[in-house]
Amino acid sequence: MRLALCVSSASALYAGVRRPPPALARYAAATMASWAEASAATDDATESIKANLASVTARVAAAAEKKGSTPALIAVSKLKPLSAVAAAHAAGHRDFGENYVQELAEKGAASADVEGLRWHFIGSLQSNKVRQLCGVPNLACVHTVERAKIANALDRVWGELRPDAAPLAVFVQVNTSGEDSKGGCAPADAPALCETVQACERLTLTGLMCIGKYSGAEGDASPDFKVLAGCRDAAAAKLGVDVSTLGLSMGMSHDFEQAIDYDATHVRVGSTIFGARPPK
Repeated sequence: MRLALCVSSASALYAGVRRPPPALARYAAATMASWAEASAATDDATESIKANLASVTARVAAAAEKKGSTPALIAVSKLKPLSAVAAAHAAGHRDFGENYVQELAEKGAASADVEGLRWHFIGSLQSNKVRQLCGVPNLACVHTVERAKIANALDRVWGELRPDAAPLAVFVQVNTSGEDSKGGCAPADAPALCETVQACERLTLTGLMCIGKYSGAEGDASPDFKVLAGCRDAAAAKLGVDVSTLGLSMGMSHDFEQAIDYDATHVRVGSTIFGARPPK
């Protein structure tokens, strides 16, 4: 058995779509800069990223003060240039999240030699993309394992491509709101899926992940966080482990402080750090 916490939001809208969304197509059309070129970029945007990162880091620490431990902050850089990642890295940040396998593969290749950088995949994952994902340099964690087929594919391919590497850290994604637009297993199925992951030799079960309600107009996200915590408790009971060994990846730009109130161990913040993304 391997249960651990890795240092770490993803939309399921991309699930089952063969063509990339227009924003990703526009991103892919641009030439990928080298890490050296990206690091050399200095403009108002890079300075704003550094200031935003400092502000979000402080907010995370303040929200976590009464909890006794600070959750990992995943800076979500999807559809942002490599220079944005380099700016945050220069400011001391190391954990970055991406939603699309192709974009992550390009950024991962360009930053393969960057010491300490850790990539977190937080998007919908199709089985035909597992091999490409597992080949990404510095891949640290996959937050979106929503079915046994994906868990088994990751286990097999990670072992083939990285036989000497540590097991790949993963979260089980749960659709806590029951919305068709979001990925994840049903809450009732989460303990069994966690058990499947636990049995995978080349994977480490890090915890459970969800995407809360996107806005106040759609409702308060706290019910989602409560459901995920309940799934965590049920999974821990089924696995015979303490609940503290299973993390909770939840909370984004608009609700990460609320997620911390509900014991999030990993929060995923994008636009508040990097600015608004291109329209879909």
